[in-house]
Amino acid sequence: MDYTQLMRSLREDHDLNQTAVARILNVAQTTYSDYETGKVRIPLESLICLARFYNVDLNYITGVSRVRRRFPTE
Repeated sequence: MDYTQLMRSLREDHDLNQTAVARILNVAQTTYSDYETGKVRIPLESLICLARFYNVDLNYITGVSRVRRRFPTE
């Protein structure tokens, strides 16, 4: 699963729509949609923000690892 699919899956697991997640990232819904569809690469800062929000590590949210670990607190 690539990171765009993981982003959508995490969003749906939390019963959120694209508009709600876009607000968290401080971007337009259309921009977030472009991130989720892979039309535009999501900036690293936004990936970190999402990982922190969903409490998953960057390896998981980027698809590097299939092991879902918590976001590091240190």
